[in-house]
Amino acid sequence: MKQDQLTIGLAQVAPVWLNRQKTMEKVMQFTADGGDKGVDLIVFGEALVPGYPFWVELTDGARFNSAVQKEIHAHYMANAVTIERGDLDELCKLAKQTQTAVYLGTIERPEDRAGHSLYCTLVYIDKSGTVQSVHRKLMPTYEERLTWSPGDGHGLVTHKLGAFTVGGLNCWENWMPLPRAALQAQGEDLHISVWPGHLRNTQDLTRFMALEGRSYVVAVSGLMRKSDFPADTPHVDLILKNAPDLLSNGGSGMAGPDGEWVIDPHENVGEETLKLGVIDHQKVREERQNFDPAGHYSRPDVTKLILNRTRQSVIEIED
Repeated sequence: MKQDQLTIGLAQVAPVWLNRQKTMEKVMQFTADGGDKGVDLIVFGEALVPGYPFWVELTDGARFNSAVQKEIHAHYMANAVTIERGDLDELCKLAKQTQTAVYLGTIERPEDRAGHSLYCTLVYIDKSGTVQSVHRKLMPTYEERLTWSPGDGHGLVTHKLGAFTVGGLNCWENWMPLPRAALQAQGEDLHISVWPGHLRNTQDLTRFMALEGRSYVVAVSGLMRKSDFPADTPHVDLILKNAPDLLSNGGSGMAGPDGEWVIDPHENVGEETLKLGVIDHQKVREERQNFDPAGHYSRPDVTKLILNRTRQSVIEIED
């Protein structure tokens, strides 16, 4: 039945690295293209706006009090996304105009945490152009911790989208059983996993999560090539000195609730592209017949999860 179906767009895109404005222009372009193609939901990779912190690994990022690290980080901060300032307003207008929902990976510089710390944030904008959730990555991975702050559970929510209930996680959060379970318990049957890039992250875990949740799982990865480093990036010569030609190769794909590929991530590796796929809720209902992880195959009398969705802050103001 048509009302059971959605068209999903997987936007495998490279940033104009550490340039918020120019990268947002690419996001707008791909979203408009998706709208023209009748996409119900378009998904972009982790940290796309303004980009993943590749410099940390390439420039001795753990050196304390380094002038090089301070200068690059300050540039990163200046190009981060502040939602309260209106940095996503034009994208919200486009989402409403095209009737296209959007999941966008950003580096957020939120005012509610005093405005000087950065978070790896997955933003969901619905078809009305409203920001419905802002999920800050719970635990940055390895060298990411030198530039990103740990988030909280406020954004661990799901959303109705047609016949589906959609939720999303950033990168290695998708390896974490309890955040996955928190979304499943809220009815998720369309899971969004976003990555900075690479087939090695998506080719195994995507199918596993689909089988575990008996859900559709969308995995969208970014690209990063040497040509995507703008010449005016601070210390770009130092960064490029140790950089491979291809830092992230994509690997975007989608698995169905039976664990089989709907969109093969091995296709279009290393290329910018908008991959399209149609999903059908009938398939979810069929696979839930024998396994529903938060429903008839759960035992809440034996094991139960506590989710704290309070937005964390260092201050509570009483006027």
